[in-house]
Amino acid sequence: MKNFVTQSWLVENSSNDNLVLLDARAELNDAAAGFTQYKEGHIKGAHFVSMENTMTGEVGRHGGRHPLPDMKIFIAEMRNLGISDSSTIIIYDNGDLAMAGRLWWLLKYAGKDNVFLLEGGMKHWLENRLETTTDIPEPKQSTSLSLTLDKTMIAEIADVKTAAASKDTAIVDSRAYERYAGQVEPLDKLPGHIPNALNYPWMDLVDEGNIIDNEEISEKFKPLEHYEEIIVHCGSGITGTVNVLFMEEAGLKPKLYPGGYSDWVSYDGNEVIKD
Repeated sequence: MKNFVTQSWLVENSSNDNLVLLDARAELNDAAAGFTQYKEGHIKGAHFVSMENTMTGEVGRHGGRHPLPDMKIFIAEMRNLGISDSSTIIIYDNGDLAMAGRLWWLLKYAGKDNVFLLEGGMKHWLENRLETTTDIPEPKQSTSLSLTLDKTMIAEIADVKTAAASKDTAIVDSRAYERYAGQVEPLDKLPGHIPNALNYPWMDLVDEGNIIDNEEISEKFKPLEHYEEIIVHCGSGITGTVNVLFMEEAGLKPKLYPGGYSDWVSYDGNEVIKD
């Protein structure tokens, strides 16, 4: 799989000079949980990246619950972790890929090519009894990390509105079916989904750190192949990156609507559908 490295690969290549390892663990209902987990034990050499402080911008009236960060500030923080244009970047979380997927997407959006996720994450690393440490490494600041935004990766709300009335663009809702159908809504002010959205729950792709194989990935996303464009969203631009990741594995080129459903319902008058 082109966007992943195995745990054995990381063990064999962990001492490579150009490799930078990032710990993206986080809990959406506990802002301190990720760093607490990191301090309790992490893969040797890994630098912690905060979901709330680094991967999320300032929350406003619009933009969703986890708006994109200022990308100039984001890339400066990546430089501070020692990332350069020649770096190979490996990211892990607890294994479900949602947090690691967000960081992977941000780095790809910033123009970085050599960005990969650790298959199985910390969950499988611990199950395999591989080395962990509580030592926090001192990063060597880089001065050679450029920022070239790939705007083909992103969809704005105007694009989503156009897609909602189009048969040529698929809007993919990555949330659980119960939220998509409007049966429950624990986070956003209105239950339901964007008109014409298709439900592809992100959690169907990963189970206890195990990802589905290439054949299953291709079969799952085959109904999307005839669309001219695919726009993926979730509640706030985090878990939807898992669908983006696996669609790319299937050879598709989706865009992410970062504000997601929480941005959609922040605008008065935007239609919401309940099943």
